[in-house]
Amino acid sequence: MSTSYDVKFWDIRRNASSKTPSYVTRWKVGPKEKSKTFRTKALAENFVSDLRQAAKRGEAFDLSTGLPESMAKPADTGPTFFDFARSYMAARWVHSAARTRETMTYALLSLVPALVKDLKGRPEDEDLRAVLREYAFLPDKRRGELRPEHKAALAWLEAASLPLVDLMEPAVIRSALDAIALRFDGEPAAANTVRRKRAVLHHMMESAVELKKLPANPLHAVKWKPPKAAGAVDPRTVVNPAQARALLDAVTQVGRTRGPRMMAMFACVYYAALRPEEASGLCQQNCDLPAEGWGLITLEKARPQANKRWTNSGETHDERGLKHRAKDDTREIPIPQVLVAILREHIETYGTAKDGRLFRTSKGRPFSSSAYSAVWQEARRLAFTVEQVASPLAARPYDLRHAAVSLWLNAGVPPTEVAQRAGHGVDVLLRVYAKCIEGQRARANGQITKALEL
Repeated sequence: MSTSYDVKFWDIRRNASSKTPSYVTRWKVGPKEKSKTFRTKALAENFVSDLRQAAKRGEAFDLSTGLPESMAKPADTGPTFFDFARSYMAARWVHSAARTRETMTYALLSLVPALVKDLKGRPEDEDLRAVLREYAFLPDKRRGELRPEHKAALAWLEAASLPLVDLMEPAVIRSALDAIALRFDGEPAAANTVRRKRAVLHHMMESAVELKKLPANPLHAVKWKPPKAAGAVDPRTVVNPAQARALLDAVTQVGRTRGPRMMAMFACVYYAALRPEEASGLCQQNCDLPAEGWGLITLEKARPQANKRWTNSGETHDERGLKHRAKDDTREIPIPQVLVAILREHIETYGTAKDGRLFRTSKGRPFSSSAYSAVWQEARRLAFTVEQVASPLAARPYDLRHAAVSLWLNAGVPPTEVAQRAGHGVDVLLRVYAKCIEGQRARANGQITKALEL
């Protein structure tokens, strides 16, 4: 609260613009003029008298309200940022996927410890993040016993968290933006990470406005541009068909059974452009695998991986609907003969789980992202040269999907059909894969040459 002892008073005036009699008191606190209207002159005089008495006693006057300390009503500042963050997470939990819950929490791990008062006894940042991640942002039934150090961290956060309304101050909301722009080690965060965290903060502020906890979204009052994220696929990551076949063959050589059990899953990512979580949820009943000709995959579910604390089942994989589609919507993907043969052989060799799932460990568990990433990196070392291994070429399993979509576009498949098979919107498809469509530069150069000859 900003205060001043520089107070001046003016005479009470009758309000000439009012049809009914009223009286205006005017005074000045520091550089700010204040006024208040009363229905009778006596009320106005009593008010000014109280102000003058406070000034004589040497009380400080608040620059915002113009009132002395003795007349200022304790302001109801509303919830703290920490309190609001907890209620926000509780409200969003039921309607959010596990990965979304994880993303929201990750953003709040940056924001909550940054939006605090400078109180003594601040715990280590890792302890603050741990109590948020393992206790504060979980539903009651998911919470375990608080360790002593976490109890102290939680108590400190509850006492130190800034009022939510303080975010209306530009300096405070900027400190929030500065916090999401850094990793936990203090280094600049990746552009996509910053944008995801800012999206969480923006949605929180919009919710606060909707719930009348804030008068407006404070992010709209500051000029701040998030770092630019790469919106298009890097062509250097895209393998050609020969390289893709070499990688799939190399996968079968990794480990005694792990690589061979995964090969068909990677093949689905390349030949059908499945997302890894879609391949993880693929069941035999989703596959039409004729003895000859093209087959068909009808996708119904995906099984994205997340930390157990964020999933509904308490397992690492939850069943979800397809990305960007209604809950029970499906997606049909014609698959070439080579993938039909791979899937038929996989089913013959390894069978299926009780629910029909094709891809799982020898113990029936879903493959973890760390497991198939490790197999993938070993396959790259077997299939590629040293220079290629050091390059971005197929650096992640997901790059097989990029290679598939790029291949379809360059083969002349209409973008509408490619978008349908890949589960994209056409506008997103063309924007994301713009750099991977070959031959356009040569055609454009030819057109310009013809134009210059006129």
